[in-house]
Amino acid sequence: MPGTTTLAAEVTNVSSHCIWLLVDDEELALPYSEFPWFKAATIQQIINVLRPSAKHLYWPDLDIDLSVESSVPWSGVTQEEQPRLSRG
Repeated sequence: MPGTTTLAAEVTNVSSHCIWLLVDDEELALPYSEFPWFKAATIQQIINVLRPSAKHLYWPDLDIDLSVESSVPWSGVTQEEQPRLSRG
């Protein structure tokens, strides 16, 4: 439909330390140390992410709701730096 804005979030990587999301052209890291609910999830459950509003992410298969702001502190971390995110 013309003029319709589609809000999207895409999982770009799943590692042993965190998951990576692309939101508004910014890559966000969600480390398992801060977001432990994702660690035991399947890839299919993790990649099924919805963005019902600009500041809301939702994983229906896991019943997880997050605000985009909750992942902003991790937004400046590159994939090359991801091993530093592990606190285990």
